[in-house]
Amino acid sequence: MEPTEIAILDGIISGVHDPKIELIKVLQDVQGEYGYLKDEHMRYLAKAIGTSYTNIYGVATFYSQFNLNPPGRNTIFLCEGTACHVKGGQDIRKKLTELLGIDIGQTTEDRRYSIKSVRCIGCCGLAPVININEETFGRVKTSQLEGILAQFE
Repeated sequence: MEPTEIAILDGIISGVHDPKIELIKVLQDVQGEYGYLKDEHMRYLAKAIGTSYTNIYGVATFYSQFNLNPPGRNTIFLCEGTACHVKGGQDIRKKLTELLGIDIGQTTEDRRYSIKSVRCIGCCGLAPVININEETFGRVKTSQLEGILAQFE
């Protein structure tokens, strides 16, 4: 690992009162800096704050906010909450994965798109809903997906 990366990680660690207790904040800050949590960074953090790599990895994989791989330039949040599910969310999921050739939690080879599943976007009256780069699309039909995606190429 580069000395500049170590300095950045040490700065993040020193920016919190107790990094063991504030591990989620530390991981959020590392991801904010690099876009995702590199394995080597998690290993360094474990040694630096005196916890196990397994503990850090467990937190990083438990919370869906964390990426363990470089994200795509465009992140698609697919709502799979009750309203979206009832209104055809499974069809949206199937069509998205078909169009992009990836599944939930993956990134396209060209790193253009990543898909993440969320339980609720908070727009249940507009179900089914997807959100791309903080832009929300409601009452989405499978026939609209190609056009929506084209806006982010």
